[in-house]
Amino acid sequence: MQSLEAELDDARRLAVDDLADAIESIGFECTRCGACCKADAEDDHTATVFPEEVRDLEESAALRAADNRAVEPRDRDSYDGDYDWRDIARPMPYGLSETEDGALEGETFEWALQTDGCGDCTFYEEDDSGTGACTAHDDRPLICQTYPFSVALAGTSQPMGEAVDEAGMVRAHECDGLGRDISREDAEDLARALKERAVRELEEAIAVRDNYEPADRDSGEIVVHDSEGAKRVDGTPLEK
Repeated sequence: MQSLEAELDDARRLAVDDLADAIESIGFECTRCGACCKADAEDDHTATVFPEEVRDLEESAALRAADNRAVEPRDRDSYDGDYDWRDIARPMPYGLSETEDGALEGETFEWALQTDGCGDCTFYEEDDSGTGACTAHDDRPLICQTYPFSVALAGTSQPMGEAVDEAGMVRAHECDGLGRDISREDAEDLARALKERAVRELEEAIAVRDNYEPADRDSGEIVVHDSEGAKRVDGTPLEK
């Protein structure tokens, strides 16, 4: 089995043209069905998000609210954090256990996009016709930008179950939009984002591994280990 560092080297060498060829051969067009943004019959929506992506979404959410006059207007350089980390992200549920009173505790790795009361992504909304939309579309994380595709490298995530199609290094996961025509320009844009995501996921995995130190499991506190170290559920460092 290759080391994460070797996998990272492979990810950095991925050719965008080759990835785009694979995406074109599989085909894809988003139908805005919202299936990738909503909870399924068993589990809440779960999409991995990097720490810096949480901060970007935190800032853009506040700026959108400012545009809607929900908060005092501000320009991008003076953003002061009106939105809380917990509005954007939650601890990845895997590895956590439930206490007798129904609370969660334990250690987990990485963050997932926050969900609403129905288990759907907090940024997902539907119009009266049932057509889905992302309220953070321009700032959506890489995993959302690249769905339903992933790269077949160890250490990178394979979202929403097993692949249903593949071409070369590219895997396609279940989605109603698969098999539809895609322009070369869109395929190349998707390929660039897919390569960036593969690299970022491996960089994150290496940093999580290198920064990991077991937390005090007797505290009853949820601890999230990401590339920046151990954190509380509000994104603040555990040591503080």
